[in-house]
Amino acid sequence: MKRTTLLIFSVITVYFCSTNQKLSPENSFEKDVEKVADSIKVNDIVIKNLFKYQILAHQNNSFDEKMIVQKVYHPHKKLWDSCYAMIFGEKNASLYNTPEGMVEWNKTLYPKHKAEFDRKTKELLKVNINRVLTTNLKKFGRMVPYQPKATISILFSPLTGIGFGGCNAGQFALELNNKNIDPEFVLEKGLPHELNHLVYEKFRNQDKDKNSALSQTIDEGFACYFTWVFFEGKMEKHNAVENMSQENWTWYLNHEKEIFTNVKPYFEDTSGDNPLLRNDRKKLFPQAPTTLNYWLGFRIVEKYVEKHGPESWKDIYKLTPKEVLGKSGYENYIATL
Repeated sequence: MKRTTLLIFSVITVYFCSTNQKLSPENSFEKDVEKVADSIKVNDIVIKNLFKYQILAHQNNSFDEKMIVQKVYHPHKKLWDSCYAMIFGEKNASLYNTPEGMVEWNKTLYPKHKAEFDRKTKELLKVNINRVLTTNLKKFGRMVPYQPKATISILFSPLTGIGFGGCNAGQFALELNNKNIDPEFVLEKGLPHELNHLVYEKFRNQDKDKNSALSQTIDEGFACYFTWVFFEGKMEKHNAVENMSQENWTWYLNHEKEIFTNVKPYFEDTSGDNPLLRNDRKKLFPQAPTTLNYWLGFRIVEKYVEKHGPESWKDIYKLTPKEVLGKSGYENYIATL
C-alpha cells in the first residue's frame, strides 16, 4: 500500500454514465458491468474503468479484439506503452505497447481467471463504484490547495507489480488482480492517500532535499494523515497508515523513542537504501511492521497538528520536511519518553 488555502468554492465537472449499480437478480453479470461508467472525471482527475471492457470483450462465448484495442488499449495508451512496457522490461514490452500484444493476453487472461475476476468486480459493483469515486473526487477537490492532473486506470494485468501507483500522474493504475490489493478498500479509503501524493509533489519538488529519506517519510506520513482527516476521524489511525493492525500500531508506540533515535541519522540519505525506508531488508528493527516510514511520518505530522491546531495540516504542503519536523516539536516529545 506513492501530495494554504482551503478551496471553499470550486468548479467541479463530473462525467459519469450511471449511478444505479445495484446488482439486479433479473440482469446478467454483464448487464451490471455495462452500467459502470467508462470514465469518471472531476476537475483534472480522470479515472478510467478499463476492466469493464476486459470483461465485456468476452460476451456470448466470443472474443472482441476490436473492443480491447479501442476500449482498453487506446484510452490509456501512455500507461501501456510507457509505464507497463518499461516496468516489465524489453522481453515483455510487446505485450503492452502494441495492439497485437494487448489482444494476445487479453484473449486468455479473463477466461483463465474468470471466477476471481468476477468476484473482485462484484465487490466493486456492490459499493457502487460510480458513486464512491465521484463523491471522493469531489470532496478531495474541495480540500486541497492545488488541483492535480491525473489519469488512473482500473484494470487487470497479466503481470502485476504496480498495485496502486504508476510512473507519473498521467500513468496511474489500480491492478484489480494484484494479490496485495483490496480493491474495495483502495477505492473507498486508499484513493485520497494516492491523490494527496500528487498534490504534495508539486510543492515537495521545489525543495532541494526532495530525495532525502526524511522527505519521503513526510510525504508518506502526510498522505496517511490526510486520509485520516479526509474521513473526519471516523477511520482508525492505524487503518489510515497502510491499513495496519492495532497490534502493529501499538508495537510502534512502545518502541517510538528507540525507532526515532536509530533512524534519525538516515534522514539526509538520498540513496533510498536505508533502514528508515527499507527496514524489511536492512532489519534495523527485525520485528517492526514493514511500513516504518509511513508510521513515523504520520506521527511527525500528527505532532505538528497537535501543536499548531486542527486545520494546520494544510501548512504541510508549503513547508519543507525539515521545517515540518522542526516545528512539530516531535524531537522534544521524544526526549520526554
